[in-house]
Amino acid sequence: MPRVKRSTKRNDRRKKILKRASGYFLTKSKLYQAAQEAVERGLMFAYIGRKQKKRQFRALWIARINAACRLNNMSYSTFINGLKLAGIQLDRKVLADIAANDAAGFTTLTTQAKSALAAAKAARAKAAA
Repeated sequence: MPRVKRSTKRNDRRKKILKRASGYFLTKSKLYQAAQEAVERGLMFAYIGRKQKKRQFRALWIARINAACRLNNMSYSTFINGLKLAGIQLDRKVLADIAANDAAGFTTLTTQAKSALAAAKAARAKAAA
């Protein structure tokens, strides 16, 4: 069987890892084994970070919507419930943008949510009677 030295494939793989590790501290950017461990760890954190980014942005949007709701004498949960009852389908990203940049538009949304909640409450009272 012929002997295989793996010269180009091994060098290419090592070069790719060391290029990804450039800028890392001390031996993590110079020595292959340390660089490989650091790059794998970094890639793992990058994967986790992409998931956390979505959670953190949703939490930020909810906080912004809640702050705007409080200015209109409503809680976040009743506002979202009122929007659902009113049939307004806006996601939290858009609602947060409206809350931050268009106070009058957000006030309109809260009045629609309040009226939908009042209508639902009246319908429940009528059904109970």
